[in-house]
Amino acid sequence: MILASEVKAGAALMLDNRLYKVLEVVRHAGSGQMHGFIELKLHDLRYGHFADRRFKHSDRFEEVDLRKRPMDFLYADDMQSYFMDPDSFEQVGIAQASLGEVRKFLREGMRITVELLNDEAVSVQFPKVIDLKIASTGTGLRGEHDNTLKSARLENGLEILVPQFVETGDVVRVDTEKVKYIDRVKR
Repeated sequence: MILASEVKAGAALMLDNRLYKVLEVVRHAGSGQMHGFIELKLHDLRYGHFADRRFKHSDRFEEVDLRKRPMDFLYADDMQSYFMDPDSFEQVGIAQASLGEVRKFLREGMRITVELLNDEAVSVQFPKVIDLKIASTGTGLRGEHDNTLKSARLENGLEILVPQFVETGDVVRVDTEKVKYIDRVKR
């Protein structure tokens, strides 16, 4: 058991017989007659739902220890994404709903840290930044300001805005949480 005041982002908790991952912890100090509280931004690992819940500092939770194993992404169907342990060749599936938006960035053979609860895959630790190739983009406008952006399609089919100097075939660094261009990778 762990106190609400000791919970950190990234922890896995069992609340109301559901497994949650803590995305953010916000501590509110009390004032006057109002007592302080802890606000947790939670992600339901089985169904993919998000929730904001408030707790007293003295509330207790069952902390769940998830095993982490590096695995290679194999493929995805309508229901699950499948990963394989490179040492034992054991395959596990994770529901598409629990992956959320990061499933757009998965590429065949990509090594990802998979979190397991009793040998059942429940979540992945996806990198915040990933390098992707520009599949197509328009020609840059000459004489325009550097802060002018244009649309570009990435190798995974997503469209993002990039600066004018980025060309088709360039590799760019993308923020996976905001789906936003960061910079161009040097050749």
